[in-house]
Amino acid sequence: MGTSTAPQRQARAVRLGPRSVIALVLVGAVGVAAFTWPFLTPPNSRIGAHAQDAPWLFAGLLVLLVAVVAAAVSESGLGPKAVAMLGVLAATGAALRPIGAGTAGIEPMFFLMVLSGRVLGPGFGYVLGSVTMFASALLTGGVGPWLPFQMLAMGWFAMGAGLLPGPDRLRGRAELALLAGYGFLAAFAYGTVMNMAGWPFMGALASNVAFDPHAPVATNLARFVAYCVATSLGWDLGRAVVTVVLTLALGPAVLRALRRATRRAAFETPVTFEASGSEAPHMSRVTYEAD
Repeated sequence: MGTSTAPQRQARAVRLGPRSVIALVLVGAVGVAAFTWPFLTPPNSRIGAHAQDAPWLFAGLLVLLVAVVAAAVSESGLGPKAVAMLGVLAATGAALRPIGAGTAGIEPMFFLMVLSGRVLGPGFGYVLGSVTMFASALLTGGVGPWLPFQMLAMGWFAMGAGLLPGPDRLRGRAELALLAGYGFLAAFAYGTVMNMAGWPFMGALASNVAFDPHAPVATNLARFVAYCVATSLGWDLGRAVVTVVLTLALGPAVLRALRRATRRAAFETPVTFEASGSEAPHMSRVTYEAD
């Protein structure tokens, strides 16, 4: 009797359904507008005149993020084992974040988000990224109008890892190289979008890299690039390098542990109860329907 060499389909703790996808798209669209509005408004627009009010208006994104998480959880039928894994990974990520806080961008939580999103899929990755950032903000006292932006950006960060190609076939060094490359680029992307969230509100500094609501888009874009280079390039580079180093060094062990836990949890295995003729009438046995 021969054995099959076909790759086993990778399980997903959260399968995004149509409503969850629509909610993600809507929140993503609002998030993109919240991050990029300085480049979408014409000079001397009335929106620019209310730039200092924007953080509190966009803080309403937190409500939308919570709604997206609730929709993803309710529609996927997230079981207790998946909730437990979410809690463990979110707590671990929240505990890792303060380790290098304030030190050259050393943020080890990012590599865990990459590996978790890769193994458990984009839906779980989005929920995990948002919940982890929220938990870490409570842990470090970093709650403020910037928190919805951080939750959204981290949700995108972890979700992107789950969307990388070849989750059922790519293994070994090739997979590690893919994850390390993604982590490097996504770490810079995270820093850039968070710069967009804070850059428009430094106008009081009267700096030549600050947002000018009266300047054309090209001028503000040049100011933003200069702002990123001057204030966050070193920090983003440190975050990216740490993510790559930890992915290459700890990635194999963490990926094996996550995949082993996912197989044992059997998130996608439906459970049915069938009465056994050889057993007492009040007894039943559990049968699992494999994919």
